[in-house]
Amino acid sequence: MNKKTVLLLLFSLAILVVILWFVGIEEIIAALKFADLRLILVAVLVQFFVFYLYTLRWRIIANMADMNLSIKKLLPITLVGLAANNITPMGRGGGEPVRAYILSRDIGVTMEESFATVVADKALDTFPFVFLALLTIIGATFTFNMDLWLVILMAVAMILIIAFLIILIYLSINEKFGEKLSNWCIGIVRRFYKKNSQELEEKIVSVVNGFQDTMSNLISNRNILYYALPLSFIIWGFEILRVYLVFLAFGADISPVIIGEVFILASLIGMIPLLPGGLGAVDGVMILFYASAGISASVSAAATVIERLISYWLATILGMLLLPYYGSSVLDKLSLNSSSDKELDAEMKKIDQEIKNSSNDEIK
Repeated sequence: MNKKTVLLLLFSLAILVVILWFVGIEEIIAALKFADLRLILVAVLVQFFVFYLYTLRWRIIANMADMNLSIKKLLPITLVGLAANNITPMGRGGGEPVRAYILSRDIGVTMEESFATVVADKALDTFPFVFLALLTIIGATFTFNMDLWLVILMAVAMILIIAFLIILIYLSINEKFGEKLSNWCIGIVRRFYKKNSQELEEKIVSVVNGFQDTMSNLISNRNILYYALPLSFIIWGFEILRVYLVFLAFGADISPVIIGEVFILASLIGMIPLLPGGLGAVDGVMILFYASAGISASVSAAATVIERLISYWLATILGMLLLPYYGSSVLDKLSLNSSSDKELDAEMKKIDQEIKNSSNDEIK
């Protein structure tokens, strides 16, 4: 794991420790002693079922793209992707290139095809979230006494997410927009890389066209609407159920609606690319809002710690344990060893030098 990621993780953990210290470590420990371990175990089982549902949705999409893959094949890749999500400051999206890379390498399809299935899977995960987040923002303004700036911030975040989805869909179905994107990328290449750019330009066109073809086939397949999209709503439902079970384990008397609202708000905060997996920020938001809903701060903190152990750390640990199975090339993608970092740095310096040389030749 590179130094930047380690520092971000340590900073995120420090934020969490400070939050727990303000709440009261002794009170939190006391609350943990009275937790119903049976309900916590059920919550853990629900999380494993969520892992399965994640994989099932991706399998449905991959099979629509003529990749006949099994759950057994895709499940470990899904877990590695979730771990990458959690150690990069990209919320629920940092592990998607890693999933696409492993799938492309292991089954022999092009990166464009594998990445299209991953993007489609991400889009199907985002559609229900957008719907639920819109309802949550409206409902939370009545449930919680939120400042206007916070409501505006969440609204802006939602607008950006919706805009991204619209652009993605438009790119997938509009050939001319794909050509414009290719030409824009080629323009950048020609500006900064003067020598031998023809091969790279052809690669850009091939990647965009391949991505468009696969995405267009996926979007036109009605099974997306019949199976994958409803499954996405079911997945979000089980995630909210997991949180609800954890709070029940601590004897909290709280409505499932409140649980869902806070979980969606925390997930929205977690998508802001600041801290790895939203660690620290998500925890703080959950503790704050659950305490505002009438749950004692110590129980809110204790339940949040257990919930994050299940939803965040369980996926991270399992994914990191599985990561070496896929070899050093995947480790290089995630910058998990120092030697690969040095090789990548050397390669980047070589490219930079070529760019400088070409620029000097042009000046002469």
